[in-house]
Amino acid sequence: MNAFDVVVIGGGAAGLAAAVTLGRARRKVLVVDAGSPRNAAAGQVHSYLGREGVDPRELLAIGRSEVEQYGGIVASGTAVGVERVSEFTLRVTLADDTALDARRVLVATGVVDELPDIPHLTDRWGRDVLHCAYCHGWEVRDKTIGLIAGGAASLHQAQLWRQWSDKIILFTNEAVELTALQRAELAARQITVVPGHVTGIEVTNDELSGIRVGDRVTAVQAAVVFPVSVAKVDDLLAELGLRAEEKEMDGQVIGATLNADPQVGATAVAGVWAAGNVRGHRAQVIDAAAQGGLTGAMMNIDLVNEDVRRAVHSYGPLQTCR
Repeated sequence: MNAFDVVVIGGGAAGLAAAVTLGRARRKVLVVDAGSPRNAAAGQVHSYLGREGVDPRELLAIGRSEVEQYGGIVASGTAVGVERVSEFTLRVTLADDTALDARRVLVATGVVDELPDIPHLTDRWGRDVLHCAYCHGWEVRDKTIGLIAGGAASLHQAQLWRQWSDKIILFTNEAVELTALQRAELAARQITVVPGHVTGIEVTNDELSGIRVGDRVTAVQAAVVFPVSVAKVDDLLAELGLRAEEKEMDGQVIGATLNADPQVGATAVAGVWAAGNVRGHRAQVIDAAAQGGLTGAMMNIDLVNEDVRRAVHSYGPLQTCR
């Protein structure tokens, strides 16, 4: 009952898309969903063709029903370990000690966004404390946007958000030392710079109204941060020797994700694959779904190749046709 062709760990867009592809390929698939998607705080999904503005929960509900339509199973649970138990079998253990055996495992657990340690910032996350211009820029266009720096990479972020508003304020937050060239670039684009350590935010009538540096509050209508996006897979995959690797931009750590083939999603461990934010935290929802679909197809091809090898072995010595 607990043996599958593929166990998918993670019920987000990547995991569900892979499960649909595998189900349509007539594979026995189970998706383990811990119920904590990265975009849980967001009210809408954007830039998803055909589903623009859809509620994230609605999109996942549709995805689950599509998996089940093709014979797949979606189960609530948290995977806590993956180990190899034979040449052809991996075992996924859940927090309730349930053991699931599979020929292949797809890790699609996403990432956790670790925010700057600023009081009450997390309370506004996904509402008016944002990070992705392509996800949220249109909704705060032309507003006063305060960008709280986390390092040198935040300078690129400030210039990007300038596309959506001409009222961008960069709070250096003692995280970046500006060069003369960088100051000139910011000034040329009318991006205001506020030095000093950010100590808090202000909220008025349940809306972000300011960012505090010391005793001074600067009025803003939205805040942008540069979170560190971490794939929490080290404990899950410890038995296999896989772990998330730190990624940097301009010397600033911006995340930690699982290394996998960028085209097909195979990891360094045979039988273990990855898709979605867990292998690249910049993927938007539609990117994660596309990765999941492609990775599911590649996993099926890998399984077909194994099916052929095992069938030939069972068939016996090849006979020469005359």
